[in-house]
Amino acid sequence: MERVARWRTWTAGLSPYVLDSSLALVSAGIAVWAVYNDDTRWPTWVYLLAVATAVPLPWRRRAPLTVLALYSAAEITLSVLAHSANAQVPLAGVLGLYTVAERCSDRARWSVLAVTVVGNVVGTHSPNGALFSVLTSAGSFVFGALVRTQRQLVRVEAERAREAGVRAASEAARAVAEERSRIAREMHDILAHAVSLMVIQAEAGPLVVRDNPDRAIRAFDTIADSGRDAMVQLRRVLGVLKDPEAGRELAPQPRLAELADVVERVRRSGLGVELELADGLGALPADVEAAAFRIVQEALTNTVKHSGADRAAIRVRRSGEVLEVVVSDNGRGVPLAADRTVAGWSGGRGLVGIRERAAACGGRAEAGPGPEGRGFLVSARLPLGPAGVVERVGG
Repeated sequence: MERVARWRTWTAGLSPYVLDSSLALVSAGIAVWAVYNDDTRWPTWVYLLAVATAVPLPWRRRAPLTVLALYSAAEITLSVLAHSANAQVPLAGVLGLYTVAERCSDRARWSVLAVTVVGNVVGTHSPNGALFSVLTSAGSFVFGALVRTQRQLVRVEAERAREAGVRAASEAARAVAEERSRIAREMHDILAHAVSLMVIQAEAGPLVVRDNPDRAIRAFDTIADSGRDAMVQLRRVLGVLKDPEAGRELAPQPRLAELADVVERVRRSGLGVELELADGLGALPADVEAAAFRIVQEALTNTVKHSGADRAAIRVRRSGEVLEVVVSDNGRGVPLAADRTVAGWSGGRGLVGIRERAAACGGRAEAGPGPEGRGFLVSARLPLGPAGVVERVGG
């Protein structure tokens, strides 16, 4: 096996014309040897005719039918004029028929085989000779057909391997994009919420530091608490980036129970918040619980930054196999057009993140004006079972 492998490696580096020219020389040598060893003393033209049967072989890969036709013309002439001088196994004929079976179309291949078999039967002087010639021709044809099939299978496998590589690269790129999107949402939610509270408290602090020192102290405490919480969560996110193997342990997975701390920090900014966290939620999937937490956090951030509201309400409850999350406020809301649609509202990156988080859990989230355009409402329905799309709500 090792010698065969070395032989294949060596021959693979040679030009096809070099190999086929070598085969032509061998075939010509066999044909001349058959003429020389015949009992009849043949003239020079018989030797030349024997050599002519092998001359077309170097071009057998490029024009197999033409090469076989030229061989056949020389071979038939030799058989008619000097039948006994023919080689017992004409190598040029075997190679020509093999090449046609391997490279030509089905119609050409089977036509050539039929003509060859008929020619072997008619042109041979004995039944044994005819049988031997037919078996030789059929064997060459079958071997060429087998090689053709094997090469087709190799091409199919190579194409499958290429497609599998393309799919794997595409899936890897998609996984990277999804992970980048997830990290971007985490960073946005963490920083937007914390920085919004810190800015509001920092702006309010100087205004009340003389008239209401206690309130100023609470404002600065809120800034410190928000900063520390943001640092803790950012450290966990960055830990995932530094150590991918520790993703599940380090990835931020906030719980709904932590909403009370978020609400308390928001209240210190001057926004009255009511939190209704229903009892009996039971054990919730970690991804659903984290998504619900981030949706509420982002909705509160938008309320603090944009709504001008002084009150907000949060309701989280379980309805069958769906977790319902609703955040509303009494702010300026979004103006309605004459056709009762939202006028000039496109939503921001945070609202897009809310929808993405809900969709990642197989749910839906909507955001828009409250009843009669008063205030703003964010609602989400997150399935607790297998991921699936739930009906549209809110808006």
